[in-house]
Amino acid sequence: MAEPAQTAALTTPEQFLRRVQWTVKRKLDGLLHGDYRTLFRGYGLDLADLREYQYGDDVRHIDWNVTARLQTPYVREFHEDRDVTAWFLLDLSASVDFGSGKVTKRTLAAEFTTVLAQVLAQHGNRVGALFFDRTLERIVPARNGRRHLLHLLERMLKKPVHGGSSGINTKNQSTTDLREFLQAAASNIRRRSLVFMVSDFFSATDWGPALGRLAMRHEVIAVRLYDPLEQELPDLGMVTMRDAETGEHLLVNTHNAGFRRRFAEVAAAREAQVRIGFAHAGVDALELSTAGDVADSVFRFAAMRKRRGQLAGGGVPQRVTEFTGAHA
Repeated sequence: MAEPAQTAALTTPEQFLRRVQWTVKRKLDGLLHGDYRTLFRGYGLDLADLREYQYGDDVRHIDWNVTARLQTPYVREFHEDRDVTAWFLLDLSASVDFGSGKVTKRTLAAEFTTVLAQVLAQHGNRVGALFFDRTLERIVPARNGRRHLLHLLERMLKKPVHGGSSGINTKNQSTTDLREFLQAAASNIRRRSLVFMVSDFFSATDWGPALGRLAMRHEVIAVRLYDPLEQELPDLGMVTMRDAETGEHLLVNTHNAGFRRRFAEVAAAREAQVRIGFAHAGVDALELSTAGDVADSVFRFAAMRKRRGQLAGGGVPQRVTEFTGAHA
């Protein structure tokens, strides 16, 4: 893997927040209106009212007794507990500092966290974060407000970029263990919450079972960060690649078609393994590319969850399309 690109950590948290508000959040304003309940459900169960069924309503909320008496579909409305606590599990290990272009995976994670934290804050929710780099480094308690968001961003952006450019073989250096991170998160997040696991999911251990156990208690969304160069190598001739996790350097000939093919096969096998891990854990996955647009990816993800909810409840959406973030 090539040397990591410079991150947006050179800007202040205030500048970063302002930029994201103009370039990302403004695109989502209005688009997610009405999808908030689809993405982030409250946990209240108190019946508030009954009203006639409208297109797009979840058919699981239909009151069949009232519907049978009045011969018109009616749905139940509930007082939702809007005080949802959201936690961002932020993997800041060495591999997240990589980016083949102007945007690194860490910058991508910061943009996503900024946007979603602001969306949640608009509804009075609290946001916290756990930072991980081979070990659980810091816990930012769940709070709301602009100052809290800036504090969280500063912790993300100001963390030094991992080194490794000295050429020294550090093969014995430890690698990321996401299973340990997920176990630590399960121990520290007591109240039922909305949890975003933000990582590239490069791990020395199988994280799937731990993610599944976390999802049994919380509503978990896996946010997978990736760079196109991690999936397919171009013909660049002789290049020095560095393992971001161990720091090991290797000189490879990317002009060799066989090498590029084997690289793509290994990458495809890892892709399949990651998707299997998400499926077995029973979590939805939002995939963000350093070459893509955060706003578009989030909006497509929200639309996918809404369509699936309609199908699960017996509804018929206007258009059903398969969403795969990596190829959208």
